[in-house]
Amino acid sequence: MAMMIEFLPFLMFIAAFAALLRGYPVAFTLAGVALAFALIGMAINAFDPIHFRAFPQRIYGNLMEMDRQILVAVPLFVFMGVMLEKSKVAEELLEAMGALFGSLRGGLGISVVVVGALLAASTGIVGATVVTMGLLSLPTMLKRGYSPELAAGSIAASGTLGQIIPPSIVLVLLGDQISNAYQQAQRDQGIFAPDIVSVGDLFAGALIPGLLLVGLYIGYQVFIAITRPELAPAAPVAENGADWGQIARALLPPLGLIVAVLGSILAGLATPTEAAGVGAVGATFLAGARNAGADTNPRGGQWLAFSGLASLIGLIALIVIANVGQERRLFVADLGQAGSLLAMALVLVTLAGAGLCLWRLKRSGVLDDVMTSTATISAMVFVILIGASLFSLIFRELGGDEVVQHALEAVPGGKWGALAIVMLVMFLLGFFLDFIEITFVVVPIVAPILLMMGIDPVWLGVLMAMNLQTSFLTPPFGFALFYLRGVAPASVTTAAIYRGAIPFVIIQLVGILAVALLPWLATALPEWLYG
Repeated sequence: MAMMIEFLPFLMFIAAFAALLRGYPVAFTLAGVALAFALIGMAINAFDPIHFRAFPQRIYGNLMEMDRQILVAVPLFVFMGVMLEKSKVAEELLEAMGALFGSLRGGLGISVVVVGALLAASTGIVGATVVTMGLLSLPTMLKRGYSPELAAGSIAASGTLGQIIPPSIVLVLLGDQISNAYQQAQRDQGIFAPDIVSVGDLFAGALIPGLLLVGLYIGYQVFIAITRPELAPAAPVAENGADWGQIARALLPPLGLIVAVLGSILAGLATPTEAAGVGAVGATFLAGARNAGADTNPRGGQWLAFSGLASLIGLIALIVIANVGQERRLFVADLGQAGSLLAMALVLVTLAGAGLCLWRLKRSGVLDDVMTSTATISAMVFVILIGASLFSLIFRELGGDEVVQHALEAVPGGKWGALAIVMLVMFLLGFFLDFIEITFVVVPIVAPILLMMGIDPVWLGVLMAMNLQTSFLTPPFGFALFYLRGVAPASVTTAAIYRGAIPFVIIQLVGILAVALLPWLATALPEWLYG
């Protein structure tokens, strides 16, 4: 009986894994397996049902407490990403980058990577990015003579950059879990005034590694273009003359939105939730300017939409100017009467632009699609969170955290060996499970143990985020590969997509190794920004 009680947590994890592989819904699988093993534990006196009383408070604490408002950023970032997908930003960026780099050998591949990075920093939704670039870029790359493997791998890998380049839903969810684990680890060590790791810290920590991956992807494209030019030929110059006006129109609006969202977080002017709100409004402006709907004067509507976006950026600039060298200063009071009038004017223009954009998007049907997609994705995330919370509660009460802690402490090499084992397990789980399941189930179990061993929380979070990114690319169940398979022509076989993804998986592992050996890649920017 004692042996069975000791192995019960492992059996619980195996049962959940097997059920997920059978294709059952994630949230209900986690909750159902947890309840089943709670009943088994009650039958053998290994689980006290009084612990169920803690579950409502656990959910309330997860979703409602003031220090957990970061989860509000999830639907806002989802709204921002879906809205930008509908605004055709990706199409314009691909056309502009293709005109800029297409005449070079490997230029179309470089364009795909650059656009993937820009979309990652503005949308952060892997499925939307991969599908959009697969529909727009893959036929063009094949027509220009690109290898199907290289074209497919470039698109799938570039689409996954949305998981590591902030702002990212993965970083929001992972940052929330790392923050909880860090506080738990400090409490277990007797520190009852714990330090706090915020999602903003993780955003700052992930920026340099994300750009490192972009550089490695581009370096691989250049290497292939030099060593095997027949796989990445140049497009005819006559068909790809660079129109700098078109490039500016395609680049400046999303870049302005990226600077407004990410810059306000890194500069400490806004929390991720507040910045997500700014991003949602800015994305609405961009989408409204590109969807005329039933307007009789579409150019006038576009002008007002872009004016609203410019006014929003102007308000952020006012806040920046008023807060330079000061703390908690209100810009209207600091800038006097002129500042007050200017702020009021900008607010009025912003509200007018937002109202017009919403009307245009409603008339064109885009707003309904965006709201439906946002509600669906957000509900999925939070239902999985509730199921995972029940799973981790019962897993801990069955003694699972102690078993995992003893197992990791017994690994040769101390904390480095334990970290290597955890990263290997997460990488292998990524072959079969989605990042949300790994984040909500695995991270709360292993992260407190690793943090108690003295591992830096930001560094650990960035390593885990980069590891989770590989789950989208690793055959046979990489989601980015499935998304691309759904829109790729029949001439591009599934085997070709898998072969094309393998070099980029290796590149990502090289990136993970670089961050593991050089922790300052993840910790230097947060240290410089926040001390």
